[in-house]
Amino acid sequence: MKILSKLLMLLMILSSSLAFAADPVKDEKKAPAAEYKYKTPKLNRAQFDALLAHPEQLTIIDVRRPDELTKNGGFPVYLSIQAADVEKNLAFIPKDRNIVTVSNHAGRAGATADLLTAKGFKVVGAVGAQNYEEEGGKLSKIVPPAPKQ
Repeated sequence: MKILSKLLMLLMILSSSLAFAADPVKDEKKAPAAEYKYKTPKLNRAQFDALLAHPEQLTIIDVRRPDELTKNGGFPVYLSIQAADVEKNLAFIPKDRNIVTVSNHAGRAGATADLLTAKGFKVVGAVGAQNYEEEGGKLSKIVPPAPKQ
């Protein structure tokens, strides 16, 4: 049932033509980014943009929590599967496409990418959405639908 909810959220995002704005959030102290230690390459903006130029060959899997997506933004089209749920949702991930995993600074994305590679998926890299934005890339800001009253 969780995957159905995630897929419905993805469909809502894809079908919306609205420009999204981030929810206001409190200032938080940011911990320094951990050193990247995974076998999967960590992609920079230029490398990821080159892959985005061929969307028909690419599946983006964002492993962040929904609150992180609304706070930081994400990419226009992606499959949202939280890092802890990836292994039990392997059947929903296409094996015939190049895969890029996404998290805030590529830590969870790298771990997930290594797991997917071990399971036989064609993973080409991991991206930190916040790193991408810091390098001048544009993220889509996402606002969840307002609850019906």
